Amino acid sequence: MPTPQRWTPRGWTDAPNAAGWQLPGIANLHSHAFQRAMAGLAERRTIEARPARPGDAQDSFWTWRETMYRFAARFDPDTLHAVASQLYVEMLEAGYTTVCEFHYLHHAPDGRPYDDPAAMSRALIRAAHDTGIRLTLLPVLYMSGGFDGRPLTERQRRFGHDVDAYLRLLDGLRAEVGDAVRVGCALHSLRAVPADAMRTVLAALPRDSRVHIHIAEQIGEVQDCLAVRDARPVEWLLDNAEVDTRWTLVHATHLTPDEVQGIARSGATVALCPTTEANLGDGLFPLRDYLDVRGAWGIGSDSHISVSPVEELRWLEYGQRLATRHRNIAVGNDSPSVGETLLREVTKTAANATGFQGVDDVVVLDAQSPQFAGATTEDAVDRWIFSGNRNPVREVTVAGVRVVAEGRHQHRDAVATGYADAMRHLMG
Repeated sequence: MPTPQRWTPRGWTDAPNAAGWQLPGIANLHSHAFQRAMAGLAERRTIEARPARPGDAQDSFWTWRETMYRFAARFDPDTLHAVASQLYVEMLEAGYTTVCEFHYLHHAPDGRPYDDPAAMSRALIRAAHDTGIRLTLLPVLYMSGGFDGRPLTERQRRFGHDVDAYLRLLDGLRAEVGDAVRVGCALHSLRAVPADAMRTVLAALPRDSRVHIHIAEQIGEVQDCLAVRDARPVEWLLDNAEVDTRWTLVHATHLTPDEVQGIARSGATVALCPTTEANLGDGLFPLRDYLDVRGAWGIGSDSHISVSPVEELRWLEYGQRLATRHRNIAVGNDSPSVGETLLREVTKTAANATGFQGVDDVVVLDAQSPQFAGATTEDAVDRWIFSGNRNPVREVTVAGVRVVAEGRHQHRDAVATGYADAMRHLMG
């Protein structure tokens, strides 16, 4: 059988044939695996947000967060492994081949460490191993409940570490992982990590460690940072840390023009999560301004209300169209294709954000799928992203191992059974 025609950031290779369209594996730059289990369970107005009139919506990220905290309290290592395994199967079947796991469920629900302090991290590593996805594990440092240094609430205690315990966790995990796992650092946010603690941790990290951080996701966060630190979150970070290509700034939704240029100059990657940002009502990232200054960015599925790189890329573009009332926003001088521009950008930034260099993972799209009827190299990627909702991924190969064939992960059924058992426990 002929080799599928292959797309690279430089364009298409090989001669057209009917074997399929071959794309690079997509890196998912931001994931909270446990939240896959609560997808669709936060779509009712909360009592706390009930307005005087039904049309005066008061629900927000902050009310959603309380629902998330209540759900997070039900997890243990076994349920986390089952949920993460289901999520990673879904990612692979959709074309993600690497995931950055922003992991903060460290301890038991009452905040006490497990006998094995790395038990929850190891559950994620095991899920990645069992399903065959590349994993950049990012244990989260979470120390305070706000910019004013307030202590963690009862619901946040299972997330917390002091600096010494956190660094021991990183050291222990780095010493035991294999080639398919990278261990980096996640600073939950500026509001959750005091400035002195941030500096101590950054100084202790290996020079090649990846550093991810939630930042400027919410207007309230920006206002609180201004009130306490007399600077906006991104502004403060760029002035107080050596932000470079090792850094990934998650969301970075609310930016000034100077901050847009500052991130681009630093070489950091912005992880955009359009379906989650829309679900939470976060706002829209200034994509066109960022592209104009050649800023680096990638995508993540974050809370997993969708597990599809197509939907993240599609809604990244659609959000910009709705905001500007124009079409075909994400294009460059070297390519008039929105789809190819989006795919090229997420491919270029994967190594900096994940720590995996020289990755050659392969996603093969089914050339016989109706959405590719009559497709050519000029429109194949655009058809993949902007034509329908049927998943045309036929095969996925990670590190030379085929994990998806005929559209199905090799362990789909067994993983789904374990996930159903875990959900019965979580919902019980």
